Amino acid sequence: MNILASYKTWRKFRETYNELSRLNNRELADLGIHRGEIERVAKQAVGY
Repeated sequence: MNILASYKTWRKFRETYNELSRLNNRELADLGIHRGEIERVAKQAVGY
């Protein structure tokens, strides 16, 4: 993977991670996600 593609993937991961982190526990539960799973879900979303 080239540098630009790596950077774009990292940015998408950070955006996803930050968006999920902003949700409260109730909103996360509605999505079926626990706070401790945010990193895994964000990585999965971008294909890490």
